[in-house]
Amino acid sequence: MAPRTVDLNADLGEEVTDDAALLAVVTSANVACGYHAGNAAIMRAVCADAARLGVAVGAQVSYDDREHFGRVARDVSYDVLRNQVADQVGTLAEIAAAAGTAVRYVKPHGALYHRVIDDDEQAAAVLAGSADLPVLGMPGAFLRRAVRAGRAAFREGFPDRGYTPDGRLVLRSEPGALVEEEDRIVAQAVSLAADVDSLCLHGDSPGAVDHARGVRAALEDAGVVLRAFV
Repeated sequence: MAPRTVDLNADLGEEVTDDAALLAVVTSANVACGYHAGNAAIMRAVCADAARLGVAVGAQVSYDDREHFGRVARDVSYDVLRNQVADQVGTLAEIAAAAGTAVRYVKPHGALYHRVIDDDEQAAAVLAGSADLPVLGMPGAFLRRAVRAGRAAFREGFPDRGYTPDGRLVLRSEPGALVEEEDRIVAQAVSLAADVDSLCLHGDSPGAVDHARGVRAALEDAGVVLRAFV
């Protein structure tokens, strides 16, 4: 039997994360495109390091909402959201190309990530604004639409987040939303690796880099092959 392969991704370029340390651990980087965090200089730095290390670059697109870090749901029209996503992807694509790499997938951020699981129109807008890029997310409208359009769609899991009985993430405002103990994070990562294509390692929590290293070591010990999904 072939060994299980899984990707490790992290949200980078958000000005709250040790980008350099996490780039040494992950296989894919979700790069903030300036709408919820980041700027051109940070994108250039992350893309340059990702290219040097062979880490795949993805566009982490969001609502235009730096004030709330993209974590507040917005009722944005289809046309506006499509154009905002296209702007973010296009900006990062130019920067990535200059760094010797390319944008290889798209992943929504924060409130948009959760909205497109259920909101068919906003899911369609994100897809329309991101050309034919592969997509990363949780099961729902976004992945279903991508598959129907003939685009590659990849399932994501979160070792450091709590899950509801129906497989959704516990809201950040509720108890149990964050898993903070490294042993629990590692155990959940190994468990999730059997069912997802990529594991997201959040970098904005205390001990995040050590947790990420622990997850990588545990997966390798379990015989999982770590490789970018695109």
